[in-house]
Amino acid sequence: MTALKIVVMVIYAVVCIALTVIVLMQEGLTGSISGAADTYWGKNKGRSMEGALEKITKFLAIGFIILSLVLNII
Repeated sequence: MTALKIVVMVIYAVVCIALTVIVLMQEGLTGSISGAADTYWGKNKGRSMEGALEKITKFLAIGFIILSLVLNII
């Protein structure tokens, strides 16, 4: 059981670092909060690098939550 916990903790640390880096790489968070997202780049966000970063952020956040729950159970 200890080896499993160590493996999950290492994966958890990697996910935490990756999530931090991806969030810091995103741009335009203030523009979307203030409502300035109706530009050309805002409409085609799914095809841009910003759209890819958002998708990666969602997956990493879900992984973070699941790993947190698993570590709490272990």
